[in-house]
Parts: sequence; C-alpha cells; structure tokens
Amino acid sequence: MANESSDRIMSGRAWREFCDTIQSAGQAIASEGSPDTPLDRAEGYRYLSRLVRVALEAFVEYADPLAPVLHRPIHETAKIGADNPDNYYQHATLSGRCEYRIRGRRRTIHYLDFATQTRGVASSGATKQTGHLEGSTLKIDPDGSFEITLSCDPKHGNWLPMEPETETLIVRQTFLDRENEVPADLHIERIGGDGKPTPLTAEALDKGLAAAAGLVVGCSSLFSGWALGFQSHTNELPRFDDSISMAAGGDPNICYYHSYWKLAPDEALMIEVTPPECSSWNFQLDNHWMESLDYRYFRISINKHTAAYRDDGSVQIIVAHRDPGTDNWIETAGHDRGTMCFRWIGATEHPQPRTRVVKVSEFERGR
Repeated sequence: MANESSDRIMSGRAWREFCDTIQSAGQAIASEGSPDTPLDRAEGYRYLSRLVRVALEAFVEYADPLAPVLHRPIHETAKIGADNPDNYYQHATLSGRCEYRIRGRRRTIHYLDFATQTRGVASSGATKQTGHLEGSTLKIDPDGSFEITLSCDPKHGNWLPMEPETETLIVRQTFLDRENEVPADLHIERIGGDGKPTPLTAEALDKGLAAAAGLVVGCSSLFSGWALGFQSHTNELPRFDDSISMAAGGDPNICYYHSYWKLAPDEALMIEVTPPECSSWNFQLDNHWMESLDYRYFRISINKHTAAYRDDGSVQIIVAHRDPGTDNWIETAGHDRGTMCFRWIGATEHPQPRTRVVKVSEFERGR
C-alpha cells in the first residue's frame, strides 16, 4: 500500500481524485427538490467549501492518532447536520490500538458530554458509538480538575470506553447561558507517547485526501437527503428516529425533532409546548442545507434559559420574517424556507411540540 500511495502522490493522481470527488459533491446542491433561489444556491456551494475545510482539518491536519489534538470541527463558520448554536464542539482522532488520557477542568459549562465513535459518513455512511461518558457522572477533584482514561479495557475512575475500530472522540459542551458560562478546559494525550506528530508520509496523505473527499460527499448527500425528506411534513415537528440520529453521530441523551419550514412574507410559524423536566432544551432555525442560521447576529434559536414562559409553564415560540412584538421571536434572517430542529436534552419525557401557521398581523393587532 505504501508503494501504491507513493505512486499516487508522485503522479498527482491522489490530488486529481480528491478534486474530482469534491466536484461531484456539487450534484447535491442542484439536485431535484432543492431550492433554486440565488441565496439558497449560494449557501449550498458555500456549505461545500466549509465541508472541505472541516474535512481537511479532520483527516489531514489533525489526523494523527499518535499525537491527537482537540480542535473545533463545527463552529460559527463551519456547520453540519443542524449544529446546535448552544454547543461548543470538539473533535480528536483516535485509534483503538492506543490508550489516551484527557485532563481538564470542569469550569461552569452547563452540559458536558464525551463520546468515542467509528468514522461514519466519511467511510461507511453510518457512525457507531463505541463509548459514552456524561459530564454529570465525572469524579472531579476539589479544585475542579479531572482525568478521563480512554481505552478498550475497563479502567478505574473516569473511563470512556473504546473499541478496536474506534477512530474519533466527540466532545459536546452545551451552554445554557452563553454570556456567563465558561467551557471546560480540556487536553488530550496518548498514554505512553511523546506528543510529537508522526512525520507525514505519502500513504497518510493519500488516505487523508480520500477520507476528506468522502466526508464532503457523504455529508452533503446525507443531509440534503434528510432536508428533502423533511419537506413532506413542512411546518410540523415530528419526532426524529433515534436510530437514525445515532447513526449520524447523535447524543443518546438527546431527543430530536427535525423538520422543514416555509413561510410567506405575511406568515408566522407558532410552536407551543410545555417543557418537561430536563437538563436543557432548545429550538433552532436552519437553512435548507441543515446549517444553523447565523446566531452571531440574529436570534435564530432559543433555549431553556433564554425563553420567556407563560404562567402555566408552557412556551410559545414565533418564527417570523419581522418582529411580531411577542416573546420568543425567532428571526428568519432573510430566508423564506429551510430546516429546523427542536431538542430535549436529558428529558424525563418527550412532549410533542404543536405547530400552526398564522398571519403575523394576528400578533400585530394585539399590540
């Protein structure tokens, strides 16, 4: 394989195949059923460019399991699969043949979750979770520090299981009050290693480019397919199949409601529900490509902490193009359609959110 990879790198074939595969991913953006407005099409191709950036960082820059690096694959300008605006995502490359240690300080982040996984959409198209550790179960020292061992064999103390096929660590840190909470400070190292990266080889780059291209095609195809399917229940919020969300790298503590939304200029989507006992919940608005809308500048999501509640504990959320003068307004940020997601995190029960399309003028008359 090493000689073959050397030939592919020296001849440029590995790079040409990477470029050809990336080009083929564009088919998902112009597929039948996808929106054909200039905004949606532009965001679609920008989405592919973001996927390329994410993929190259995951499979080329930070791809060495002998010297893992915790980095942020999803953030304000890189978004995948209804990324949660309340989350601080981190990722590291692992190998089931090694053992690792995470050292950290818990700080004040509301929710902290660790999972080991197989590669998923960049290879087989499905992710298998190989281990899970929820932050509330951590044994933490009086000074707020902790250590977690990642291994295939059970360990004393904080242990995050792995399996021989494990290749990825995913960390979810979820804000309840983003303005005041501080994310956990985390560092990972391979046990028995010196922390130095392996020198780049032709074989590593060949494999990395192929995996990166696979992620771009896999993600764009998978989530554009989801979005097209969601259109069958536009402006409703049915519960999403847990097995499908887990195969895409979901969190077992989260119940998801994925769907599509579409509103005329004078329409609003009303969502009503009484939240159950839970660690947190949130609702978010996404574009067609399942990217959260720009939460840096627009109020496109709401959660357990930021919501205004009625006297009976229920919540009414209003999605509208202009401010209807109500509590819990979600902005469409210049979009007239897209996907959306409601989550219960650590909920004792999972009530069904009720939805109804109304005229914005109904709220404006009541001012």
